[in-house]
Amino acid sequence: MARVIAALIRHGDYHQLPQTPSAHQPFPLTEAGRQQALAAATALWDRLQQERWHLHPELDCSRLLRAWQTADLMCQWLIKQYSESQYVESQPFRGHPIRLHQTEALAERGLGSAANLTVSAIEAVLQQDPRFSPPPADWKSNSHYCLPLQGAESLMQAGERVAYHLGSRMEQLAGQVTVDTLQVFVGHGAAFRHGAHLLGVLPFEQIARLSMYHGVPVYLEYHGDGRWSHVGGDWKVRSAAEGYHD
Repeated sequence: MARVIAALIRHGDYHQLPQTPSAHQPFPLTEAGRQQALAAATALWDRLQQERWHLHPELDCSRLLRAWQTADLMCQWLIKQYSESQYVESQPFRGHPIRLHQTEALAERGLGSAANLTVSAIEAVLQQDPRFSPPPADWKSNSHYCLPLQGAESLMQAGERVAYHLGSRMEQLAGQVTVDTLQVFVGHGAAFRHGAHLLGVLPFEQIARLSMYHGVPVYLEYHGDGRWSHVGGDWKVRSAAEGYHD
């Protein structure tokens, strides 16, 4: 039976508003972020050749600009490598460009009507609305807390959305391929970690203790029947001074 492996890749560094917890900011990658995207493509290429995996030619990515840019830069680099390489496994890709599939399913946790407001502005909104109680002190990192505002979701709800997409995509792929195949997903750190927890590969207590490196793949293998395992790539250990920025 062919193996199917998912590569979870956090977007590169981007131009982010200060003191603004919304992850739906529509800003592009920094130069460092562009380099991280190219490093991600290089890491994938090396792993593909090391493991003799085939790359599924459609990369899934979040529709947020920084994730799309990361995936697009990776695609361009990989297409160039496949076109120039003498590696036998690359032959099927000649004349069949790698493409992107954008999906809102891979977006980070949304804050609804509080999107792109500062922390102090969000807390002021809740204080001024007689319907709402003050949020917990850890509301930005609390996995289950959801702002009581229209369109908002909790981190765990975002993880459920991501886990469902990963599960559906990989189950479909498992039924189609006859060779070991890698499927790439480019998205966001917190949603990926909560999704990984719901897939059974990351204990709940580790979600807040860990993060993801920009542009460094984490590999999860899908075994069928909802079973997954972590087969490569390191989560980032969050330092005590780092705080929670996802």
